[in-house]
Amino acid sequence: MANYSENTQIARLELANRLFFRLYQCANLLHKTGTRAVESEGLTTQQWAVLGALSRPEAENGLSVNELARYLMVSRQNLAGVLGRLERDGRVRVEPDERDRRSRLIRMTESGRHVWLRQALPKIQAYYDQALDDFSLGDLTHTVHYLLKLLGNMERLDRGPEEGGEEREEPVNG
Repeated sequence: MANYSENTQIARLELANRLFFRLYQCANLLHKTGTRAVESEGLTTQQWAVLGALSRPEAENGLSVNELARYLMVSRQNLAGVLGRLERDGRVRVEPDERDRRSRLIRMTESGRHVWLRQALPKIQAYYDQALDDFSLGDLTHTVHYLLKLLGNMERLDRGPEEGGEEREEPVNG
C-alpha cells in the first residue's frame, strides 16, 4: 500500500510540474501573441487588461489604483507604468476621487473607449477565436472551472497564514 501511495505522490508531482510549466508557457505566449494582436492600436496585453477592467459596468465611475491593482492581481508599482503610458496616450485619465481627495480614480477616456470598443475588441475576439480553436463549449467551461479553482488556492497562498490564508474561500469570479 505504501508503494501505491508513493507512486501516486510521484505522479502528482510530475503532473503538477507539467501543469505549472504549461501555464508559464501560456502566460508568456499570451503576452507575445496577444500584444501582436493589438499592437496596431498601440496596446500591449497589460494595457488591454487595464482597458478591459475599466470597460466593465461596475467601473463606469472609475476605479482607485488599489481596486484596479487588486482586480488585475498586480502590484501598484507594476500598474503605475502601464497607467502612465495609457494616460500619456490619452486612453485613461487619473483624477482625484471626489469622495476621498487623497485617493485617485482611473477612468477610461472617450478616446480610450473608442480604441477599446471599435479597434481593439474586434481584434481581441479574433485572437480568442484562433487561440481557442477546437475548444468546445464544454472544454471552455471546464477550463474556466479548474483555473478558478487553482486561482482560489493560489490566492490563499498569497494571503499567507497571517492574513487568514489557511481558511478556504471561494475563488474570485473572472
